[in-house]
Amino acid sequence: MKLTLGFSPCPNDTFIFDALIHHKIDTEGLEFEVSYDDVETLNQKALRGELDITKLSFHAFAYVANQYALLDAGSALGFGVGPLLISKKHFNGENDAELQTPDSKLRVGIPGKYTTANFLLGIAYPHLQNKQELVFSEIESALLNGQIDLGLIIHENRFTYQDKGLNKIVDLGDYWEKLTGCAIPLGGIVINRNLNHDLQLKVNRLVRQSVEFAFAHPQSGIDFIRQHAQAMEESVMYKHIELYVNKYSINLGEEGRKAVDTLFKLAQERGIIPAIQENLYI
Repeated sequence: MKLTLGFSPCPNDTFIFDALIHHKIDTEGLEFEVSYDDVETLNQKALRGELDITKLSFHAFAYVANQYALLDAGSALGFGVGPLLISKKHFNGENDAELQTPDSKLRVGIPGKYTTANFLLGIAYPHLQNKQELVFSEIESALLNGQIDLGLIIHENRFTYQDKGLNKIVDLGDYWEKLTGCAIPLGGIVINRNLNHDLQLKVNRLVRQSVEFAFAHPQSGIDFIRQHAQAMEESVMYKHIELYVNKYSINLGEEGRKAVDTLFKLAQERGIIPAIQENLYI
């Protein structure tokens, strides 16, 4: 049986899925037709219901929870992993009045409307509404050439912005942790609810085994990871993996589910996402 599967070319996702799609584990008769896309493209595909299984941001999940259920394996949650708000010019820290003014005209580059990064930006800085959607890897360049005033960066750009002379204003992951005490939920793996429940459980089991294989054999997928890592230095690749792949990627557990539930509760209370009736999990 063949299932469609979407995930990003970022090292954390290729690290997680290498063993699954290359049959380094027993896939129990399942084959996977893979799409490699940036997170916002994956979000849009989920909104259109195009894939059987897909990575997506937790913000986007709120809009497709009636169609997809969250696996316990494969998610990206953690402490110290949040998006960063950065700039070319110097601001006076996260409480700079220019960031908090109700009629702010500051132009903000975001990696997508439905990203969890944009959700956190809305919580922390509700007045920053002049947003431009950009591919995440283009945000640093847009700051440097003056196209935008602020940039919301994710993924490996956390490790490269300083080398380009850009400045951190605030770590929105740190903001979230102080607000809730929870790990920050960034992205999850969801599966179409129309698929047989036993099949959903099988996929969850296989994704977990794929993560466990990757942890047990960290060099096994290096060529595959490098192939999709956009000429990233190997040291940056492994920093990226260490930051986003952890115990929550093996199994959300009670802590991980609490973090996801807290995110959705806060977002619904603030009117950022619609009310959700379905159980989020498989």
